Order: sequence, then structure tokens, then C-alpha cells
Amino acid sequence: MSPELSDFRQRIADLAIEQPHAWALWGDDLKLNYAELDAEIRLRQQILDNLDARVVALALDNGPDILIWDLAILFSGLTCLALPPFFSSAQRLYCLDQSQADLVIAAPQYAVELQQAGFHLSEGFWGRRVLQSSALPAGTAKLTFTSGTTGTPKGVCLSAESVLAVARALYHASESQQPQHHLSLLPMAILLENVGCYAALYAGALVSLPTQRTLGIQGASGVDMPRLLATLTARQPHSMILVPQLLLLLVSACELGAFDPAQLRFVAVGGAKVSHDLLRRAEAAAIAVYEGYGLSECASVVALNRPGANRPGSVGKPLPHVEIRLAEDGEVLIAGSGMLGYLGDGSVVPEWWPSGDLGEFDGDGYLYLYGRKKHQFVTSYGRNVNPEWVEAELTQRGQIAQAFVYGEARPHNHALLWPLRPEITDLQVADAVNQANQFLPDYARVHTWTRLEQPFSTHNGMATANGRPRREAILAHYQHHFIEPTQAEDLQS
Repeated sequence: MSPELSDFRQRIADLAIEQPHAWALWGDDLKLNYAELDAEIRLRQQILDNLDARVVALALDNGPDILIWDLAILFSGLTCLALPPFFSSAQRLYCLDQSQADLVIAAPQYAVELQQAGFHLSEGFWGRRVLQSSALPAGTAKLTFTSGTTGTPKGVCLSAESVLAVARALYHASESQQPQHHLSLLPMAILLENVGCYAALYAGALVSLPTQRTLGIQGASGVDMPRLLATLTARQPHSMILVPQLLLLLVSACELGAFDPAQLRFVAVGGAKVSHDLLRRAEAAAIAVYEGYGLSECASVVALNRPGANRPGSVGKPLPHVEIRLAEDGEVLIAGSGMLGYLGDGSVVPEWWPSGDLGEFDGDGYLYLYGRKKHQFVTSYGRNVNPEWVEAELTQRGQIAQAFVYGEARPHNHALLWPLRPEITDLQVADAVNQANQFLPDYARVHTWTRLEQPFSTHNGMATANGRPRREAILAHYQHHFIEPTQAEDLQS
């Protein structure tokens, strides 16, 4: 066991002695204290040892069970593959096949597809014989699949040291606020949330893990807001990790007087560009929000705003476990806490990982991002536009849930838009676009738009597992809007 992993294991063991009766995990109903958590980890390590597995996949909803199994796998030196609940059946089977997982701990609803994949149920565990030698790099503790924007998903192989370095850095970043109750809103199978839960355990805090149904979160994008607010009000968490769309919903609820954020001490937001206007509204609503930046290839978070060092609009300063510099063309390069490699790809991982993101530092060392290098398009007037910047302005004003902007070799930019709610009218959508345009220079503004007939999703192949648009697939499907003259609504400036 490496020093970093040994220290984390010892931390939980020490907490079981120092504060045995302090609550550690809280599911829908079940609560475990730190003494019980430590005992459960030991018990499940013994079970895993008897099962003689190498790669263990978890197909479980949020709850104490998934985190305890995750920790037991980590401390047993095995590889953990957590399958997000919003993955399609085909995605899950692909991940199981590529990883050569030989053991799956799964909820009952996955029985049929696991049988089809050659797994057999025995005493509550799904196992299969794997004859092929593992393609995993030595020391792989976490295997997370990231589909990016094109092609088949890639398995990112991470060491325990890399993952725990990030968790420890997050713990120290929020330490001054003393968050003693972390609520897991995102699925634990998402690396960012997984690391966030580890950070809370470093702090000896309570980790709330209600199921997605209890939270009112449906799939990768649906939210039952009354149910979510009821859970937040009942649990009164100190810390959470949000994607921008969830932050927008929370800010809107606060502005309407439907939620009191007084108990929140540290809310991290990331995963996509956050508009400056939304951050301003969050500050006005007294939400202690801190934007950050990370990527799976670097074990999640690499930069973060934090108490005493917060500059809205930036993604903060680099965390202590990494170094960040910029290439000549502005691409963000990252060293430290890197992956071991992609699954099945023997290429040497460069010391400085090319993120594919464009950015710049201000004079005080805060990092600002301007979108993906490969997504940048050039208008017929020769102006470079990063669409994520425009899309962030469009989707964080309370009317538009999804936006895709394109204008390659065109005099005007066109947007594909999916409203936040079905009852939102075209006039309201147009007003939201006009509002966003006020914050954009003329070359980046949206001049025409089309209301989508369906949202971008994993099911129609137009969104990644974490909700990002699959840009090439969208362009291929909607190419007539970008090549031929569109019949979309003209916007009045």
C-alpha cells in the first residue's frame, strides 16, 4: 500500500477511535457512524479477498453501500470501475468488456444485461471468468470512462496516489470553512463526486448519499426541483459539488425565496463554463460558490477558487499538487497527478498533459478559460469564436437548458436551443438570447436560432455521459441549419 493510500486508510481508522459515534454516512434512511464505517470496510475487504477479483465494477445508486464498496476496493488494491446510472445499457456493456471486469456489484435492475454479458450470479455477486490478460497499467486503482466529444469512450486509468492527492487538496481548500456535512448531489460514479466524498472523509465529516430518486434527479439532465429543495432543506448540508445547470436552479430558487442557503459553507461548481452573470447572481443570493476546473486525465480538479482567494470569472489558482502553464497558442498544460494512461493504449503519458482547453493567467495567477481548442470556429469575417463561452451565456439565464452554437465560415452565428421547460414560449427564448447577446461582442452573438424537437442526450448520441454536447454528431444531424439558409427566427437587437 502506497504512503498516500496508507495515510487515508489510517485516517478513517483514527476517526473510528477518535469520534466513533460521529455520523459518517447517511443514505435515504440508513446511517453509519465512523466506528461502523471502519468495521464495514474491513468486512468487505475480507469478502473481496475471498472472491479473488481483479477489476470490480459498481452499478449502484448513491447510498452508503456504493461508497463502502468503493473504499474496500481501493484499500484492497483492486481496480474500481463505477458505472454512472445514466449510462445506457450499451455503454455499460462496452465498459465491462473493455475493462475485463471479473466482478460486478449491481442493483437488481441490471440482472438481465449482466447475464447477457456472460456474468453469473452467486451469493449476491456477479462474476465471470476472464481469460484475457489485463490491459490496465500497473497500479490502476480507478478506471473512469470519458467519451469526450467524438469516438468511442476512452478508459482513463488512475492511481490511488493521483486520486487521493486531489481529495487531500480539496479538503485543504475548504478546510477554513469547516464543512462538517457534505451532500452528494452528483452520482458517486462521477469521479469529481467520488473525490469530493473522499475529501469529506479526510475532514471527518458526515457524507450524505441520498439516492438520485430521493434527490429528484432523473438521468443526466432531469430535475424535480421541489423534491430536490425539500431534500436540501431537510438535510442542511454545508458543502456540495454542482454542475452549472444545478447552480442555476439553486440560484433561481434562492431568488424566489424557495430555498435558504445560509447553512452552505462551500459549494464547488465545475464541469462546464459558468457565466459571470450566474456567479454574480449566486453571490447576491449569498451562496458560497467557488468555481473550479479539472479533467479526468488529471484525476479531476486541478484549479479552484477558494475562501480568501476567489476571483469570479476565473477557475481559480492551481491546486498545490499540480503545475499549470500555457503553450504558445494558449492551450492549458498540466503536470502532476496525471493518469497512468488510457486503457489498452501503451503510449507514454507526457509530463505536461495537453488539456485541449484555451486559457490565460491574470497578473495574480488566476486561470481563465475560453473554451476547447478544437471547438473554436472562424466566422466568414475571420473572427475566432469559442462556442462554449456563448453557450454558457445562453444556458444560464433560466429559460434555455441546452444550447449549441456554430458559425464556421458564416457571416452570422446560429444556435440550436432546447428550453428549460416545455411551457417556455419562443418569445421567452428569444428574450433570453437577446439578454445573452448583451454580454457578448458582436462577432460572438447569436443572430438566428432553431428550437430543437428533442434534447441532446446519450440515447440519441448527441451528448456525452456527463451532458456535454457531442459536437460532430450534432453538426452531422443538423447540418442543414448551418449549410443552407435557415428559416429560424430573426432576432431583433
